[in-house]
Amino acid sequence: MGKKLVMAQKRGETRALCLGVAMVVCAVITYYILGTTVLPLYQKSVWTQESTCHLIETNIRDQEELEGKKVPQYPCLWVNVSAVGRWAVLYHTEDTRDQNQQCSYIPVSLENYQMARADVEKVRANFLAKKVFYCFSTTRENETTVLYRRLYGPQALLFSLFWPTFLLTGGLLIIVMVKLNRSLSILAAQK
Repeated sequence: MGKKLVMAQKRGETRALCLGVAMVVCAVITYYILGTTVLPLYQKSVWTQESTCHLIETNIRDQEELEGKKVPQYPCLWVNVSAVGRWAVLYHTEDTRDQNQQCSYIPVSLENYQMARADVEKVRANFLAKKVFYCFSTTRENETTVLYRRLYGPQALLFSLFWPTFLLTGGLLIIVMVKLNRSLSILAAQK
């Protein structure tokens, strides 16, 4: 009876130890992936200063002129604001600025023109209703762009690091508990 109990206990300990090690390895891999994808975007984001923006004007751009011909395009919103004592162009996020520098807000769905136009109208109405709002600016002197919302701020970084940290802590806790259980069982067997 005693030998069966020891063998079952040893198998359970081995499985628990493997689970703990697997959790730690997964956490390390996740930290590596986040360190190569999210962290550089966070470090590249220069819009760190929270400011108050005052709305100057909003325009909806429907058509683009190329070589004298009007070419239909998705509707986009162009917003000019006054921030940190100077005129600036407001962009929804860092990605909006990278996608199209002529648009402050690009609708999510571009397949249906009417739905995209309605989305842009709704966002424009929100800006017109709220003439003063918070935005993110940079400390650079010549920068004339501000952001409405940061995608790669400290909250996003902490949120993305939460689960790997939880996984690492849980894995280490399982390993420590298995090792502690082994030591206590050896001490109890010696008495």
